Amino acid sequence: MKTLLKTNKTFYDRIVMLILATLMAMTSLSVDIYLPAMPQMQHDLSGNIELTITGFLIGFSLAQLVWGPISDCIGRRKPLFIGIILFIIGSVGCALSQHIEQIIFWRVFQAFGACTGPMIARAIVRDLYQKKKAAQVLSTLMIVMAIAPIAGPLIGGQLIQISTWHSIFWLLTLIGVVILLSIFLLPETHFPEKRVNLQIKNIFATYYKLLSHRQFMRYTLCVTFFYVAVYTFIVDSPFVYITFYGIGEQYYGWLFAINIVGIMTLSVLNRYLVTQYSLNFLLRSSTMIAMAALVILVLLFNWHIGGVYSIITMLFIFFSMNGIIAACATAAALDLVPEIAGSASALIGSLQYGSGIISTLLLVWFSNDSPWVMIIIMTIFMFMSALMMLIPLNRQHHRLNVSQL
Repeated sequence: MKTLLKTNKTFYDRIVMLILATLMAMTSLSVDIYLPAMPQMQHDLSGNIELTITGFLIGFSLAQLVWGPISDCIGRRKPLFIGIILFIIGSVGCALSQHIEQIIFWRVFQAFGACTGPMIARAIVRDLYQKKKAAQVLSTLMIVMAIAPIAGPLIGGQLIQISTWHSIFWLLTLIGVVILLSIFLLPETHFPEKRVNLQIKNIFATYYKLLSHRQFMRYTLCVTFFYVAVYTFIVDSPFVYITFYGIGEQYYGWLFAINIVGIMTLSVLNRYLVTQYSLNFLLRSSTMIAMAALVILVLLFNWHIGGVYSIITMLFIFFSMNGIIAACATAAALDLVPEIAGSASALIGSLQYGSGIISTLLLVWFSNDSPWVMIIIMTIFMFMSALMMLIPLNRQHHRLNVSQL
């Protein structure tokens, strides 16, 4: 099958892009699809259901730090294959859970496999492309992967109308099986001659060097702080829309989908923008626009202007900037460390998606019956994201070589 597809290179390349987009969407799909069911799950499981997201993000973040160096040593496909099998097992465990402790455990287990998807997809893009071209490809992938956060809440919202929340995790199991089969069509992009022989002690040295690389961390923290704000909305939006404003569960998915349309639109535009402007300029502009939208939202909510419509409008602007920030920050960071793209992608993903742990814990600690906590947390961390791109650094972007480890 793979050989047959390769005879038509254009079609095969599109299939590969579709698979990579699906892999990158695994995180949002694993979280977004059961957002409409969270109030029902909290009632059935008698526990703080936000901890299922926290547990998933903890497993997702920590496991990447292991899988990243492994993919640099043995290639991209083998770790991905093992990871998707773990994801399938974890999804079955979630579907069979009857207590809050059980589903938290299986969400962590599920995340240990799910993390290989986006991490290795980013590394494959860096194996194949450099800087601006990589940013273009990542923007293209985000256009396709945006289907997941649109379809996820819509499907989840409809499923709980005709079944229980358990059916959502059975659906994730089926999706995992389909992804597993698609891996056989992926090429190996990290060839033996490019692989590194990292011993356990050198893995820690690799991450130390990455964390010490100021310009790499500048881009990484920019997207990390941005995603703290993103996850704050993702986690709290079901309660803001459904509980606080009384919007029906079946309509929540449509409100969530509006934001994803904005991401898709900016991702399409970003494919052109990266050919005209530097990645630094695009990151400064997009982070400032996102921050301005949240500052305006603080004022509107404080003055009781617009109600839920002000939240929908300002968060649409904020979310749309993800179409630029995620692609440009990731491409710029990975371009600095081409020889250890797997480890670098793991660190980026660990901090980026692990940022959701900060979001969920802050929401639990400062929980109240108003959207204020969500809005304030988002504004503070968006300011920190924008600050990363405003701090002047040395213009010379030096690359980190394996020989430096």
